[in-house]
Amino acid sequence: MAESGDGSRKTSAVPGGRLSRLGRMARLATGIAGGMLAEGGRQIAQGRMPRASDLLLTPANARRLAEQLANLRGAAMKMGQLLSMDAGDLLPPQLSEILARLRADAQAMPRRQLEGVLVKAWGKDWQRLFADFSWQPLAAASIGQVHRATTLDGRHLALKIQYPGVARSIDSDVDNVATLLRIARLLPDGINLAPLLHEAKRQLKAEADYLKEAGHLRHFGELLADDDDFVVPSVDEALTRREVLAMSYVPGHAVERMDVAAQAVRDRIAELLFRLLFREMFEFRLVQTDPNFANFRYQDAGQRVALLDFGATRRYSKRVIDGYRTLFRGARDGDRARLLAGAHEIGYFSADIEPRHREALLDLLELAGEPLAHPGSYDFGSSDLPARVREAGMVLSFEKGYWHDPPADAVFLHRKVGGVFLLAARLRARADLGRIIESHI
Repeated sequence: MAESGDGSRKTSAVPGGRLSRLGRMARLATGIAGGMLAEGGRQIAQGRMPRASDLLLTPANARRLAEQLANLRGAAMKMGQLLSMDAGDLLPPQLSEILARLRADAQAMPRRQLEGVLVKAWGKDWQRLFADFSWQPLAAASIGQVHRATTLDGRHLALKIQYPGVARSIDSDVDNVATLLRIARLLPDGINLAPLLHEAKRQLKAEADYLKEAGHLRHFGELLADDDDFVVPSVDEALTRREVLAMSYVPGHAVERMDVAAQAVRDRIAELLFRLLFREMFEFRLVQTDPNFANFRYQDAGQRVALLDFGATRRYSKRVIDGYRTLFRGARDGDRARLLAGAHEIGYFSADIEPRHREALLDLLELAGEPLAHPGSYDFGSSDLPARVREAGMVLSFEKGYWHDPPADAVFLHRKVGGVFLLAARLRARADLGRIIESHI
């Protein structure tokens, strides 16, 4: 069997046991604490009285956090990725920047560990299934890595191979990351993380079940069969297992690297992704909630977008989607009464929310809806909207007595909406969202 790839990607074994992963987290906490003491002593010796947050968020501690979560992979790394994209209104900007490093590819697992997963999936003679298998992964992420292979009958496949031990470590990983944030006092006082942690565990367990993802892949293939602007890989049923997802290899350019393309191409990519988002929400009520840039490829032939990952697919109730329909229409039309009605339907407001906090949250929702209300094409590349939303959210989140549990459905959906916005900004694209969403609201 031919071996391809240049072997340049850095590898490290994935800690598979619960105790070994817990030990890594404990050493991380100890290292951060030691770094805080050392930095505190240095600043005090210079006559300064440092703040705890300044001691925590030193470059050395940032490096420790990012490197250890990346080495652990699995839910620990995924939590870092989720927080980096979802919690701009919860975490200090410095920590958000640290965790944002985890959006890049993870280290790959070494060949010995990879072979163990493949033997478990297909047996000791698994190599006889292929004419060619590339040992060098195309990509390595939080839950698994992707390899190319060619079957004996000449079909080109992409094989998504899960890291060993990831599925069984989800509960402890999520709890350990949450504890680390609590100890470091990086979350608002009074926030009840339990509902969000429960949903994060549920979502991550679903993502670690590749048989379930294969079902979503098939379903989206059917839903988008009539739309020539999108390409969905097909599942290889014979080779797919719970820890290995085999699908047709779909070529294309990494979509975030299309920032050097002509303006018309960049605008088209953004428009397609927003159009898909609104179809997922309002037509399918089934949303792929992971906006990781690596999940999309652009094909010059046909000017199409290829969709590569459906692990984070989430179904939404009619009530919630109707709430978003009202909310988006209110944002587009500048109608605060509709904003309020939609927010209530989605579950934003607790029964005891103070009027001033309710109005402040409506201000925030109105601000976030700026691209919908903008007449004509919105220039995502020149917009500072994410910074303004983050600043307003930080002020509101840390105001005494405000915090209430956000609806889990909203957290995951906002992750997708925000991610598509960031990708459009990365592409310096322009899109008329009011026109794109018109048929849905």
